[in-house]
Amino acid sequence: MEGFAGKVAVITGAGSGIGRALAIELARSGAKVAISDVNTEGLAVTEERIRSIGAPVKADRLDVTEREAFELYADEVKAHFGKVNQIYNNAGIAFAGDVEVSSYKDIERVMDVDFWGVVNGTKAFLPHLIESGDGHVVNVSSVFGLFSVPGQAAYNAAKFAVRGFTEALRQEMAQAKRPVKVTTVHPGGIKTGIARNMSAAEGIDVEALAKTFDKKLASTSPEKAAQVILDGVRKNKARVLIGNDAKALDAIVRLTGSGYQRLFSGVIAKALPNTH
Repeated sequence: MEGFAGKVAVITGAGSGIGRALAIELARSGAKVAISDVNTEGLAVTEERIRSIGAPVKADRLDVTEREAFELYADEVKAHFGKVNQIYNNAGIAFAGDVEVSSYKDIERVMDVDFWGVVNGTKAFLPHLIESGDGHVVNVSSVFGLFSVPGQAAYNAAKFAVRGFTEALRQEMAQAKRPVKVTTVHPGGIKTGIARNMSAAEGIDVEALAKTFDKKLASTSPEKAAQVILDGVRKNKARVLIGNDAKALDAIVRLTGSGYQRLFSGVIAKALPNTH
């Protein structure tokens, strides 16, 4: 894909799924990539695939919830490559459970990874992106950052927060005339391992939930998702919707306002029985 040659791109959650696909597609497009994940085995696979392409790569274990480590990591990436042009805050986890039965720790964990991980990555790299003169922040929200469903309050909260944070940042960068573009990404059902790796409140059958998600809801490949994201980045889109499902659901929310809640509750109850 044009427009990425010579750029230094940082991708969190690069050990699998969209993160891996982004890293590989960027490498193929001529970018130098810094990849990270808590899953070092998956990260090693991504690193090997990038090296086979012949692209420069720096791979590191990183927990996005550890703010000081993230800040040190940002400085290390800058020192290694000499500059940083793009950050893709992609790392995330999933959790299923109604508010009534979800523990504080469960909710905090989702917020720590899915929201604060994005904040940490954005804040840590923003000075380097500004310094590059050609920066771009890409934060991955979700369709669940556009609407809410029962059993996903923690995930909804985190992804709505990512959306608000990122949309505000885009306006701030424009107002301050900073050389940094900002994009929010809202994937629909993507064929990744996030559902199989989710945690859940007591009584929820995670395996059954994951099978239902993979069979009924996951319609877009990570590779396709990466291509859509990078096309949106190249065009400096404020918002990128991934998948026909994301586009259709976004349209329904826009048309119905709060009325979507009644509609979606019934659909979720039928599609994912006994999951909340």
